[in-house]
Amino acid sequence: MGDELVHKISACVITFNDADNLQFSVASVRWTDEIVVVDTGSTDRTVEIAESMGARIVNTIPFAGFGEMRNRAKDACSHEWVFSLDADEHCTPELRDEIIALMATDPPHDAYLVPRRTYMMGRWLRGSSRPPDYRTPQLYRKDCLRYTPSLTHEAHELLSKRPLGQLQNLVWHYPISELEETLRKANLYSSLGARALAGKRVSMWSALGHGVWAFLRLFVFKRGFLDGWAGFVIALSNFEGTFYRYAKAYEKAQAWGLPATNTDETRARSVRAGS
Repeated sequence: MGDELVHKISACVITFNDADNLQFSVASVRWTDEIVVVDTGSTDRTVEIAESMGARIVNTIPFAGFGEMRNRAKDACSHEWVFSLDADEHCTPELRDEIIALMATDPPHDAYLVPRRTYMMGRWLRGSSRPPDYRTPQLYRKDCLRYTPSLTHEAHELLSKRPLGQLQNLVWHYPISELEETLRKANLYSSLGARALAGKRVSMWSALGHGVWAFLRLFVFKRGFLDGWAGFVIALSNFEGTFYRYAKAYEKAQAWGLPATNTDETRARSVRAGS
């Protein structure tokens, strides 16, 4: 680093089959004192790429949810401060300089929100994910934040009497490189979300209602329509993920299976009925 830092900082990146993104993400935080990549069983070149770039690898198998994964990533970091980055996020040079300057002082806060700007389908989003698009604090003292257990998107608990701070410069967010990823993510998050709904009363009507609201919230109320087809794809993906989250939970609760009568006889009747 160019400046003399008062505080050392670890960068941590969580991954699963992120070979296409990881090189750029890790490269954007090579100015930190340590890079920790927490992987949950990647089958592509993710781990190989991370190791080639000098990152320390921590495996978290089996996957126990994003909240637990982030806690493991935090605990694996060696230094006082942690900068949390996803594999599809890049730390901009301006943000790097802001954090370096902050680490050379006595920071007034123990955790900081970092604004994001999202790029998708050839454009920077203005409506669906316009800055400041914050997730959980991405820069924090290691002992001042804990993630709450969650299978899907994690929440956090601030273990400090100081309020959250906010950094000014951006993380760049590249959520998908091809549309197939939206289908994969919708399927993954809906399956995880369905597990979180276990024991709750759901129906196909509630699946439809929640799905429609998810679409309208993003496309209309968050002005995703300003982003053209990118905004529509995001809203549609949220409809699908939400709808199937409740539909999968309903399927599990109903325990559908084959008819109770003899299977061979039932199949024979079905063939005769269709002929």
